[in-house]
Amino acid sequence: MTTDISMSLGPSPARRDVLARRIRLLVAATITYNVIEAAVALTAGTIASSTALIGFGLDSIIEVSSAAAVAWQFSARDHAVREAREQRTLRIIAVSFFALAAYVTVDAVRALAGTGEAEQSIPGIVIATLSLAVMPFLSAAQRKAGGELGSASAVADSKQTLLCTYLSAVLLLGLILNATLGWSWADPIAALVIASIAVKEGRDAWQGKGCCAPAATAAPSAGAKADACGCRPGCDCC
Repeated sequence: MTTDISMSLGPSPARRDVLARRIRLLVAATITYNVIEAAVALTAGTIASSTALIGFGLDSIIEVSSAAAVAWQFSARDHAVREAREQRTLRIIAVSFFALAAYVTVDAVRALAGTGEAEQSIPGIVIATLSLAVMPFLSAAQRKAGGELGSASAVADSKQTLLCTYLSAVLLLGLILNATLGWSWADPIAALVIASIAVKEGRDAWQGKGCCAPAATAAPSAGAKADACGCRPGCDCC
């Protein structure tokens, strides 16, 4: 009974402060890395005439805008102010997802139409590989903290970071296949799949899905059991 009451109340004020501080640090790390990633990808993409690399660099810029929105939300020290900023932050993240999906789709269609062949890019392969190693950890850490705090915006931004991981894998595969086998069509096909995922995540963020804030006033109903992450049915915060 004590466990159920504790879970219904959510994290204590002290724990919320710890989680908020952790999210701020993770967002700062995400922004810093993506700025570097964007600079390398855009430069390498321009040199190699690679639309995939340029698209990847633009995705990094979009992710910076999403992370910056979360940073703005969590810059407030007061928990009530952060909650008040939640909806606007979710809207910014959703628009970022939609913008990413639109660009990737257009870029993929152009690539399939044969607008030009990209040259090999060693820097592109390096940055894509590095992103595959870094992004999953940043995404998992932010999603865990956001889920415990009950912040849909933090969870949505972690999904944006995870999507960057998928794009890194797509980019790396496309660069390698293009360099070794000449399969220039592999990257745009996979990119279209990524675009469809981005649309879904953007829709979920716009609707406020992704994480359920801990109920502060009422305990869960008898039939609504929380899962291993403390999420109620219909929530996706872990």
